[in-house]
Amino acid sequence: MRCLLVSDVHGNLAAFDAVLRDAGQFDVIWCLGDMVGYGPDPNECVARLREYPHVCLAGNHDWAVLGKLDIHTFNSDARAANQWTQSVVTAAVQAYLQSLMPQRVEQGYTLVHGSPRQPIWEYILDPLTAELNFPLITTRVCLVGHTHVPVCFYMPEDNDDHLCEPRSPRYDQPISLTSGRWIINPGSVGQPRDGNPRAAYAILDPEAATLEHRRADYPIEVTQQKMREAKLPRRLIERLAIGH
Repeated sequence: MRCLLVSDVHGNLAAFDAVLRDAGQFDVIWCLGDMVGYGPDPNECVARLREYPHVCLAGNHDWAVLGKLDIHTFNSDARAANQWTQSVVTAAVQAYLQSLMPQRVEQGYTLVHGSPRQPIWEYILDPLTAELNFPLITTRVCLVGHTHVPVCFYMPEDNDDHLCEPRSPRYDQPISLTSGRWIINPGSVGQPRDGNPRAAYAILDPEAATLEHRRADYPIEVTQQKMREAKLPRRLIERLAIGH
């Protein structure tokens, strides 16, 4: 089985379409949340996802658009983007987002937007936060999003100190997940924040337990122009070009 693993598409259709083309053949999409927010194409991104067999989680921006989170807890740019998204999403997209859960288990893999400890809001950015979450994971591998940064946290077998190792992605090189335990973030499709503006995603074979991080070029200027036309915050537009 070949699974396309994506997260944080954030209404960026040009980036999402580039990933779909770059990924080649796959059987299912697993999306780790935040299909909307920030970007100019929330309805179109959800519609594109629904063209494929898929599993999708709820993210914090999805909940903010639904009014399930206080929008004033977001920074001013994110708040403005979410308010704009609220004004344009269709009733069908609202109903779809309302149906999503922030955490689930699929084929022996834990899927969560933020973290097992706080599925919607916690960022796993460092080994300590990862270590605190490992005891809550009942599967060998946990797949997370939310941070927009591709990374792996590896916990070796029989690790009495409960210390995990952060590992940077090795692009286009499958890694084996058959030993130890893992928390893995594929990065963001629609708004990368690791200094690389290319759309980030991963290919997972759940049965063989292999995962391959990947990046895809996309026409950033197309998304930026749509954002200008929607009068979305300037900082959100500019950051796409630098991946930060």
